[in-house]
Amino acid sequence: MKMISRRAALAVAGSALAAPALAQHPHHGQMFERMNQPGRIDLPPLALEHAVYDSPAPKAAQQGKWDVKPPLPLPRTEMAWATALNGKLHLVGGYAEQRFDMPYHHVFDPATNAWTEAAKLPRGANHVGVTTHDGKLYAFGGFIEQNRFPHEDVFVWTPGANSWVKLRPLPTASGAIGAVTVGDSIHLVGGAIGNNQDDRRSVDWHLVYDIKEDRYRQAARFPTSRDHVGIVFNNGLIHLVGGRVDTFHTNSNLHHTYDPKEDRWRFRNPIPTARSGHGTVVYRGKMFCMGGEGTNKVFGQNEAYDFQTDKWEQYAPMLTPRHGVGTAVLGDAIHMAGGGPQMGGGVKSAVHEAFTLG
Repeated sequence: MKMISRRAALAVAGSALAAPALAQHPHHGQMFERMNQPGRIDLPPLALEHAVYDSPAPKAAQQGKWDVKPPLPLPRTEMAWATALNGKLHLVGGYAEQRFDMPYHHVFDPATNAWTEAAKLPRGANHVGVTTHDGKLYAFGGFIEQNRFPHEDVFVWTPGANSWVKLRPLPTASGAIGAVTVGDSIHLVGGAIGNNQDDRRSVDWHLVYDIKEDRYRQAARFPTSRDHVGIVFNNGLIHLVGGRVDTFHTNSNLHHTYDPKEDRWRFRNPIPTARSGHGTVVYRGKMFCMGGEGTNKVFGQNEAYDFQTDKWEQYAPMLTPRHGVGTAVLGDAIHMAGGGPQMGGGVKSAVHEAFTLG
């Protein structure tokens, strides 16, 4: 209990609030909902016990700050990923309203500072792999039930028509896939399969979807089977960091890069905080990783990797630690919306906060 108390007492950088005061912060009033009971609630006490802010990485000279943004229209979690398209944040699928297979597609426009609802996914699911290409949004697989019973469907959404079109399905049903666009291809790395707790497992698959041909091919397998990973593309390399090996009880701190030209994976400097279900983006020339969960932990650590020096630093931690959160860069800020404030999928949130270095 001593360790929990110390974590909860840490001051949140960029804010006058300490962690225990989060429950009284006006931003958090009625921003949460339980999966097993309808109705808005305040931040659960368990979320304060699970919140972790400590990072072993050295502090960056400029810590940056977090700001509160307009909340989601309803509490959601386990979207696992979000993406930016035409300067707007897109959140697809996830848990909501006591269901695991919601098709919601919410869009945040920083120009109007408001959320709107776009055409729903044709097949609702959680942990949907999303990315963009040529002004369109792609959605790969996902789970129908709580982190299990994956499906193989793939869809593409066009803004002008505000409609989804079904594409060639995945070769094998899977969810929690890392998806990233490279040229005219989409790389789909890792993920999980299985319909129950006994056969659910992470995979080391690496598929490349050819957008023009609507076909898949195999690429070099990922060195370690993982799902719920962070993935970005920068300067010709795919970076894949963290994730879980079958469960968040066995999170990984591994960090690999993949060179599409060589079809080869390489080890890089591991992330300081092993985590899964975290947000990962490229911002100001660095790879930022924030949020995620572990055993009785929800991470507020905000750690960034310098591509040039192969080193990690810590920045101002999240105001509200969450996992399964939608994360994307809009303008000069990293936006994080929704997510679970305590371990597991039992509570979802409408919280929306943004980080900037100013």
